[in-house]
Amino acid sequence: MVKPLVVLLCCLALAACNPGDSAAICFALASAPADLDPRYATDATSQRINRLLYARLVDFDAQARPVPSLASWQQLGPFHYRFRLGAADRRFHDGQRLTAADVAATYRSILDPAGASPHRGALAHIGRIEVRDADTLDFFLDREDVLFPARLSIGILPASGIATGQSYHRQPLGSGPFRLYAWHDAARLELVRTGDEQHILFEQVSDPTMRVLKLLRGEVDLLQNDLPPELLQYLRERSDIEVQTRPGNTFAYIGFQMQDKDTGRRDVRRAIALAIDREAIIRYVFRDAARPASAVLPPEHWAGTELPPLRHDPAAARALLTRAGYSPQQPLRLSYKTSSDPFRLRIATILQRQLAQAGIEVAIRSYDWGTFYGDIKAGNFQMYSLSWVGEKSPDIFRYAFHSDSLPPRGANRGRFRDARVDDLIDSALTSSDEAEQAQYYAQLQRYLLEELPYVPLWYEDQFFAAGSGVAGYRLAGDGSYDALLHTTKQ
Repeated sequence: MVKPLVVLLCCLALAACNPGDSAAICFALASAPADLDPRYATDATSQRINRLLYARLVDFDAQARPVPSLASWQQLGPFHYRFRLGAADRRFHDGQRLTAADVAATYRSILDPAGASPHRGALAHIGRIEVRDADTLDFFLDREDVLFPARLSIGILPASGIATGQSYHRQPLGSGPFRLYAWHDAARLELVRTGDEQHILFEQVSDPTMRVLKLLRGEVDLLQNDLPPELLQYLRERSDIEVQTRPGNTFAYIGFQMQDKDTGRRDVRRAIALAIDREAIIRYVFRDAARPASAVLPPEHWAGTELPPLRHDPAAARALLTRAGYSPQQPLRLSYKTSSDPFRLRIATILQRQLAQAGIEVAIRSYDWGTFYGDIKAGNFQMYSLSWVGEKSPDIFRYAFHSDSLPPRGANRGRFRDARVDDLIDSALTSSDEAEQAQYYAQLQRYLLEELPYVPLWYEDQFFAAGSGVAGYRLAGDGSYDALLHTTKQ
C-alpha cells in the first residue's frame, strides 16, 4: 500500500527538486493560526506562533514549573505577589518601551467580562493589579494560589493600543524575538527575527502528502508533526532530509457532549472506552510513535500520576450497553466529528470499526479545521476527537473540567458539571503546599478516569523533517516553535 505512494513522491520530487530563491525559512503547517492576540488564542498553532511574537512574564522549565521570563517575583503574603521586570531595554516592535503598565493593561483586559477572553476563568481570582513603578507591579488575589505565577504566561500587549481598542488578532504587536512582516493571505504568515532579520514564512498546506512534496521540491524547508507514519518513514529513508523525533506530551482524547441523552451517560462513555484498542492503533497505525494515556498530564509531570491503562474489552462494553437499554434491534448510534486531515480520518475510521464490534454505530462527520474547531468551541457535537498540545500547568483541569469554565469563560466545551471535580480542583488551587496539591490532582485524575468526560487515547511523539539547507532546529517536548530563534538556512 505504501509503495505506490513512494513511487509517486519520487517522481514528483524528481520533476521539481530545485529549492526556491527566497532566503526565507519556509515552515509548512497543517493548519494556519487562527488568532495572534494572545488574550484570545486557544488553538495550538496560534499559541506556538504567539510565543515567538510576544514576551511573557513567566515561562516553564523541563519539569513544567514556572521560571522568570520578563519578570521575577516574590510572594509577599498569601494573596499578594510582586513582579519586577528585568532587562532594561525591553521594547515592543514599534519602539515603545514595555513597562509594568503594559502588563497591568494586558491582564486587566483579560479580566474584563466585556472582552470575553477564554483565559479569564483561570485568572478570575485576581482582585486587583497595582502598578508601583515602570518596573514593578503587584497582583492581589481573592484566594490563596501557590500556582499563581504559572498563570502569567500570556504574551504582553501595549497599554496604549488596548486603551484605544486596537485589534491585534491579525496585526500583532509584541516584544518577542520575532515581529510580523506580513500576513499575505489566510494561508501564509511571514515573521522576521529581530536579531538578524531572518524571515520565517509559515505556510498552511493542509494535505500531508502535499507538505512532503513541497519539502522534497524545496518549496518548504521544514515541517513538524501531522504526518502519517508511512510518510514519516519515507522521509527517514532519504539522505537529503533530516528527521528528528522525541517523546511528546500531546494528549489525544475523545470528548463528549454531556448534555446529550446518550453521551451524557457514564455507561455509554465507559463502553466506548472499553471498545477502543489503543495498543493496536499505537502499534500498527502510529508505528509505536505514541504511548497510551490515562490522563491529560503525563505521569512525569509534577502534578501527574500513574494510572491503570484503560483495557480493551468489547464484551464488557456490550454488557454495559445492554444494561443501558441498547440492543442489536435498538443500537447506540453516535455522530463523531473530526477534522478532514487524512490521518485523523483514518484513525476515526479505525475507531468506527472498533466501536462497531461492541455494537456502537458511529457516523463520521469530517470538516475543514476552521469549521471543525468552531463547532467544538460552540459545543456543537455529540462526540469528537482532539488533542491538548504542550500543556504545562495543572490549571488545565480547571480550564477544561470545572463547572465555572463553560465557554466563553473556559474550555469545558462538553458542559461537564460534577461537584466532586469542582471541589478537588478548588482544594488543589487553595492549597499552599505543592505535595498536597499533587495529591489532590492525583485524586482528581483517578476520578476523571472513572467519570470519563474525556476518553484518554495516547500521547503522541513529536517529530520534524527539514531539508539539507536548514540547521539549528531542535524539537521541544511541548511542540513549540521556539527553536526557530536559532535556525539558519544556507
